[in-house]
Amino acid sequence: MISPWSCNDQLKYRPTKNALLSDISIGTSAAPTFFPAHYFETKDEKGEVRSFNLVDGGLAANNPTLCAMSQVTKAIILGDDDFFPVKPVDYGKFMVISIGCGFNRETTYSAKKAAKWGIFSWLIKNGTTPIVDMFTSASAHMVNIHLRYDQLTGSAGSMDDCSKENMNKLINIGEELLSKHVSREDLETGRLVEVPSEGTNAEKLAKFAKLLSEERRRRQNLK
Repeated sequence: MISPWSCNDQLKYRPTKNALLSDISIGTSAAPTFFPAHYFETKDEKGEVRSFNLVDGGLAANNPTLCAMSQVTKAIILGDDDFFPVKPVDYGKFMVISIGCGFNRETTYSAKKAAKWGIFSWLIKNGTTPIVDMFTSASAHMVNIHLRYDQLTGSAGSMDDCSKENMNKLINIGEELLSKHVSREDLETGRLVEVPSEGTNAEKLAKFAKLLSEERRRRQNLK
């Protein structure tokens, strides 16, 4: 298992982490019961080989945003030149975007029925995977995803349907989501409420990308 957090800066000190994007993508998608664990090797300039045996990192840390923020905090404390000094109350200077890949509406299970299940029923029950569904749902409630889509139905919500038809369907869903207004979570109800004054999701993402580009140029000019 590998941490969901990754950064190019780590390659300076651990060149064996310079893996192919394809291996990283397959490894981070290797959700147990859906996809097989993934093995690959990397080699640095000195010929040192490093082996990776990966499953979905979300099993240990289903909030990659928190992992990233902890690394940024550590870099600030250590005085990294790439980061500006901040005070504990300066959280407003951080801009975080967390994009999910969509999910189905939750499947519910009653305690009366689950109490009679054996080990196999917990693994597979009427075409569902109760123990995986419950783990994923519980972890998701610990994460505050601001750009999310919970209306996936049928094959669109399947983790292992990579047919051309389903890929096109997901593309259309994504484009539709981009055209919608930015939503914020109502802290009292937990529901997402559109905020027309903040523009569309596409406009918000473009603004975020512009800020990232400007920050990258700033860091490069300092070196």
